[in-house]
Formats: sequence, C-alpha cells, structure tokens
Amino acid sequence: MGACVLITGIWYKMLIHGARAALTALAHAQTGLSHWLRGLLARAHKNTAVVALAAKLARIVWAVLRSGQVFELRRGSAL
Repeated sequence: MGACVLITGIWYKMLIHGARAALTALAHAQTGLSHWLRGLLARAHKNTAVVALAAKLARIVWAVLRSGQVFELRRGSAL
C-alpha cells in the first residue's frame, strides 16, 4: 500500500469520525449547514447522513486549502 493511499484512508476515517461527532450539535444549530443536515436526516439513514456530511466537510476543506483564504461561517450562509 502506497503512502498516498494510506494518508487518504486516514483522512477519510478522520472526516467520518468528525462528522459523526458533530452530527448531534449540527442537527440542533441554526445554520445553513444544519438546515441541510436536518433535511437529509429526515429522508436518509443516520449513517448515510454522516458520510454525506463528511463529504461536504471534505469539499469545504479542499476549497479553503485551494483558495488560501480563511474560512468564516456566516450566520444564515447556505453551505
């Protein structure tokens, strides 16, 4: 197994664990991301929502790293 594959697997696991830990807090928050998450939880299994949240967080991380800008979550933003 190459180093790139190993690192990718570690990042994937970290994003999944982070999404699972944040799920409860985000489900009760009042942000665009939490609104999206509540809608997803209403129509999909919890584990599916965790993976979808992890994928969304990965896209946010990638965009922040690529742009070099500081990420700021604004109230009412439609993440």
